[in-house]
Amino acid sequence: MSTANPLWGAPRIHGELQKLGITVSESTVAKYMQRQPRPPSQRIIHVAVTEHPTAAWTAQQLRNALPENDAPRYLLHDRDSGFAEVATTIAAMNTQAVSVHTAPRSPWQNVYAERVIGSIRRECLDHVIVMNAAGLHRVLTEYVAYYLRSRTHLSLGKDTPSARPVTAPSAGRIVTIPEVGGLHHRHDRVAA
Repeated sequence: MSTANPLWGAPRIHGELQKLGITVSESTVAKYMQRQPRPPSQRIIHVAVTEHPTAAWTAQQLRNALPENDAPRYLLHDRDSGFAEVATTIAAMNTQAVSVHTAPRSPWQNVYAERVIGSIRRECLDHVIVMNAAGLHRVLTEYVAYYLRSRTHLSLGKDTPSARPVTAPSAGRIVTIPEVGGLHHRHDRVAA
């Protein structure tokens, strides 16, 4: 598993083994794997790509990402001009959402966004060559699907955002399923 996923650390492999019904300590996993530490990330709800983001485009992405009357309680964003129409969009969605701005030049104030952006870069974009916006959208869509249904997260108790059941060893042999064009792999059990 460590060889098939060189970007994974002991916690993620341990989480994957737990999902396969294999009981082993995380320290044992760390002892026998190749060393390549990678930290986990948070949840993603929408992906969009454009060469020239505008305030109108950003507002439309907010409408696309959130179903009617399902806006979050708080919307944290930086002071970029691309967010100029967000307040109007939130008000039009008939919600009580509060738009909160981070301080100027303070990316550390939006740690969740910075964390997921870092994960996307480290685990995906640093390893592929993107030729155009359509290619970037395809790669990001594949990565987000992997991130939500296959990638285990420390913050979720080594589960996936879309909960994955633990499979018993009696369910069959372990198979490796390539994801994100083979950049990552999911491990599952299948009947013989």
